Amino acid sequence: MLEQYLGFIDTEQWWWEWSISLLIFLGFLLFRKFFTQRTFKLILRYTQTHRIEMIHSVLRSFEQPLNAFFVILGIYFALNFLSVTDPYAVTLHKGFKSVVFALIAWGFYNLSGTSSVLLNKIGEKLHFELDQILIPFLSKVLRVLVIALAAVVILDQWNYQVGGFIAGLGLGGLAISLAARDTLSNIFGGIVIITEKPFSLGDWIETPSVEGIVEDISFRSTRIRTFAQGLVTVPNSTLANEPITNWTRMGRRRITFHLGVMYNTPREKLKRCVDRIRDMLENHPEISKETLFVHFDRFNDSSLDIFLYFFTKTTVWGEWLQIKEEINFKIMEILEEEGVSIAFPSRSIYFENPLKTSVNLPEGPGQNRGEHGKS
Repeated sequence: MLEQYLGFIDTEQWWWEWSISLLIFLGFLLFRKFFTQRTFKLILRYTQTHRIEMIHSVLRSFEQPLNAFFVILGIYFALNFLSVTDPYAVTLHKGFKSVVFALIAWGFYNLSGTSSVLLNKIGEKLHFELDQILIPFLSKVLRVLVIALAAVVILDQWNYQVGGFIAGLGLGGLAISLAARDTLSNIFGGIVIITEKPFSLGDWIETPSVEGIVEDISFRSTRIRTFAQGLVTVPNSTLANEPITNWTRMGRRRITFHLGVMYNTPREKLKRCVDRIRDMLENHPEISKETLFVHFDRFNDSSLDIFLYFFTKTTVWGEWLQIKEEINFKIMEILEEEGVSIAFPSRSIYFENPLKTSVNLPEGPGQNRGEHGKS
């Protein structure tokens, strides 16, 4: 009865074999605890202290798979010590190899994360600087490849026809591609964005449909945080076909406007105002000298317009606003010192003939009473 219940275990040595198997498993657990708490931590501390970033990143990625490997290894040796018959031994061996491949794939999955230095090191070896927006995309591609390769290897261990499986995936992929053309167009749009690199993560961009800070790009879409703190998800196909203005990459920031003064301003005062404003901008430490224009531009409907066109050295919005405010106050000071007033929209109406006006005074109470008396 016991032999039928255990099946593949020799009942004569049952107690002995199971005791030894249990000791083997506990021995691997103790070794795992000692290795992870002592040896592995010492290696991590050494690589971190000596700034061996690549080895440190690999060890961190394989830390959890390695802990699980000791448990699986203990189970495998413990079961392998038992008197296992051939069919079960083959299954046990295949299962062990499959789990080992899965643990290796787990480690490489962690290693290909966005926080890993693997991609940066590959870029350094190939003398290619990886953009910040390219790293998350490549990370996702590598993780998909790791999972696919692990699945193929594990299926091959169990004698599945991998070639037919891959061919089936090709036919299925063709059918899916016909049914999901929008998704594929978004994927290719993402590839175009990554290869041309019109922006990077953290850049301030503006398109006809959205304006904000780029937070993430995936296979299908790009996420942009607006200045109202809303999160907008834009399909990559839409973004790739729109004009994109990258304000983060501007070398200087422009300030331009028309300053209108009143029509009764004398020519000498107007010329002095233009010259003093131009000198003030040319001597300002935060204004670029490369492109700077201050000129009397036009006779407007209600004002004489002075045209100002210049750039600040900083592109930071807050600093730009402070410089703009400072310049506006200095322009007001110049106008006040010259006795020139800023014009405002107005319209004068002239009549060819003088207008005759008559004022109808309201009748008093006494007049009303007198008229009643006459009647």
